[in-house]
Amino acid sequence: MDLLKDLWGFMRVRKKYWLLPIILTLLLFGGLIIFTSGTAIAPFIYTIF
Repeated sequence: MDLLKDLWGFMRVRKKYWLLPIILTLLLFGGLIIFTSGTAIAPFIYTIF
């Protein structure tokens, strides 16, 4: 959580709000890959990439 606080502080001070959608998309895809790695859905998810 400390990393997220630092990242949000950086974006707020430097006015780099355009980074937020990029970071959220990367986190979403990372979570999708991690949570579906042991299921039967995994082969279908990996074909997307």
